[in-house]
Amino acid sequence: MPPISRREILADMGLSIGGMALGSLWGGQTSQAATDSASRGNPLAPKPPHFAPRAKSVILLFASGGVSSLDLFDPKPKLNQHDGQPVPAELVEGQRFAFIQGRPNLLGSPYRFQRHGQCGMEFSQLLPNLATLADKTTLIRSVHTDNVNHTPAQLMFATGHEFAGRPSMGAWTVYALGSETADLPAFVHLTSGLQGTAGSHHTSSGFLPGVYQGVAFRSGPNPVFYLADPMGMGRADRQATIDSIVSLNRERLAAVGDPEIATRIAQYEMAFRMQQTAPELIDLSHESKSTLAMYGVEPDKPSLASNLLLARRLVERGVRFVQLSDGGWDHHSKIFSELPEKCLAVDRPLAALVKDLEQRGLLDETLVIWAGEFGRTPMLEGQADKKLVGRDHHKDAFSIWMAGGGLKPGLTYGATCELGYRITEEPVHVHDLQATVLHLLGLSHERLTYRHQGRDFRLTDVYGRVVHDVLA
Repeated sequence: MPPISRREILADMGLSIGGMALGSLWGGQTSQAATDSASRGNPLAPKPPHFAPRAKSVILLFASGGVSSLDLFDPKPKLNQHDGQPVPAELVEGQRFAFIQGRPNLLGSPYRFQRHGQCGMEFSQLLPNLATLADKTTLIRSVHTDNVNHTPAQLMFATGHEFAGRPSMGAWTVYALGSETADLPAFVHLTSGLQGTAGSHHTSSGFLPGVYQGVAFRSGPNPVFYLADPMGMGRADRQATIDSIVSLNRERLAAVGDPEIATRIAQYEMAFRMQQTAPELIDLSHESKSTLAMYGVEPDKPSLASNLLLARRLVERGVRFVQLSDGGWDHHSKIFSELPEKCLAVDRPLAALVKDLEQRGLLDETLVIWAGEFGRTPMLEGQADKKLVGRDHHKDAFSIWMAGGGLKPGLTYGATCELGYRITEEPVHVHDLQATVLHLLGLSHERLTYRHQGRDFRLTDVYGRVVHDVLA
């Protein structure tokens, strides 16, 4: 058989030049859905939503460890009044905590809260920049989840289920809607700080085809593993290698007719283009000095600030779902010394992201979420010394901060009791939050299904409701 050039192969197949390395990056699972999709063309081709969407993309900042709502979003004067006193026995009787045992004392917050904006939303003094965005913020104070431990709670938030193996919210989104960009992955994962115990399951495609899995980006000249040419291999050598692989894949495609092979060839084209686009994408030197200063980005210093700026650059280029993992929020001790440091790192750049998106006309179509897997208890954990105390995991009542993407701005939704222990108004389960995110993207959480092991699965399992009251 005479040698076939890459150009001839792709012309025959109706594909552009064959993007391959992402097949290994994404884990290339084979499934009937992927095969059917490949037979129709590119599995990442844009697909219509179920109904008109409010948002086109999502930026999810996941604070693994559990953010203390009582110190940031949900002031409790009564809790402060009874600081140091034993918690009412009826609140904790029969309750399970991660570490607290017996009947602990209450722990008030030392931080001052004030109302901000025309809406009068309350913010802690630890979040001065986010406080200026009160009238653009949607704050839910009544979120709850099912498990008090990190890994299952993180999996529940990411995948709608407490055990590994289910697709993440980003994977479901790309499976349903495809990609708006041919030069970058539709689902990108960025990390800063300590990482959550659920690891890569946060962005897994689960039982969906591997093409929908999140692609991890990192700082530096090689943002994606295995994307750069190997040491000692020039561009001509790389092209010859790709031509040979494409030729072999085409022969196999002709022999067995498996459309998944055509999909693999198409993925090489994505990788080929990303060798040019990804390094330019992460080069923040193209941003203005005022933009870098607004985010607090320091040159050549990877940080949450630089990741949030990168998130804006990603959605600006058509990336559908950007997930940022920011660890270090698990404050079992030293909460009043460590929490201010974490807030200092997130407050300025997250507020800058919202302002930047708005200035560029992107906020209305970009849903921004800052959340952890659960909250923290109103009771202290550890020693009575205020320099050493912390808060335990609390699954029954916590807050989530959101902005943009079709939400009702300036809204504080739901409420907790005077001690911040129980929800008293408008409970929102994590499944409800997932259903609402999909709804904003134009997707019905009940219709978005995938057949696996003989039945239809969905992100919200058999639960969830859209929280219409938070929609604009």
